[in-house]
This record gives sequence, structure tokens and C-alpha cells, in this order.
Amino acid sequence: MKALFAPWRLEYVSSADHKVEGQCIFCRAWESTDDRDTLTLWRGKGCFALLNRYPYTSGHAMVAPVAHVAELRDLDGATMAEMMEAARALIEALRSVYAPHGFNLGMNIGEAAGAGIKEHLHLHVVPRWMADTNFISVVGDVRIIPEDLGVTWDKVGRALKAQGWE
Repeated sequence: MKALFAPWRLEYVSSADHKVEGQCIFCRAWESTDDRDTLTLWRGKGCFALLNRYPYTSGHAMVAPVAHVAELRDLDGATMAEMMEAARALIEALRSVYAPHGFNLGMNIGEAAGAGIKEHLHLHVVPRWMADTNFISVVGDVRIIPEDLGVTWDKVGRALKAQGWE
């Protein structure tokens, strides 16, 4: 049997509370001025978009409200609408950069639903390609991401700007 090393996963799996220096990763990203470091792609009034540091596919992004809330009922209508507009812009940006065959959009609300970060609601925008799940994902429980996150951040950020999302 051959070993496939993914040492970057250790940081994620060993930090069960998904906090950096005691702070929620989404709140930290919003408060940071270093968008490249936090992989923040766009900032709006009530929400923002960022790349997932541990993506399922290249371009896996998220839209999070600025408010640190765990439930949809705690968001106002304007923020929810802005989140959907941001998701739509991300889809178009990802289409122009990667030409995926489809997308998964979703929220995991609560631990039982699979929320890895259950304290701060967020919407996943995941580009998908026909046959993008292969034997290594199924048998080895490993995903291969062929592009560096910094390169992805540059490409998707440029595509968002081209749409007027600055």
C-alpha cells in the first residue's frame, strides 16, 4: 500500500474548536486587514466571502454573515439577501475561472447536520465536475486539490472584481 501524505490536514483535524487564538475563524477573518492571509475574497455590509482553507474542490468558497450567529432565524432579511447575492456572484466568478459542470450550495446548521463550525453560520459554494469524486476519495477518504490556495484566491478575486464586486 502506498501512503499519500497531506500534512496540511493535521492543523484542521487537531483543532476541534476551529478557533485561532480563542477567536472564531470567521470573526477573525472579518476583523483582519490581511485578506490574503484569511483568504477573504470580498466584504459586504452584512456578510463576506472567503475561500475554505480545507476545500472539497478547487474554488470551494463560503459566505458568512458578519454577525456571529448559529441560526438563520438570527439573521435579518437584508443580510440573508446579501448572502444569496454574494453566492450568485461567487458562482459566476467560479464559472469564469474553472468552468465547473455544477455547484453544491448548502449550510450545515448544528452539529448533527455536520456543521464543522456550528457557532457561526456559513454558506458553502462548492464547484463540481462530472466524475470529480474518484477512487482516492472513496477508498482513501482523501481529496486532491490541484491548486495552491493563494493562486485560487488571486483568480477568484480577479473574477469577482471583473463583475464589480470590490
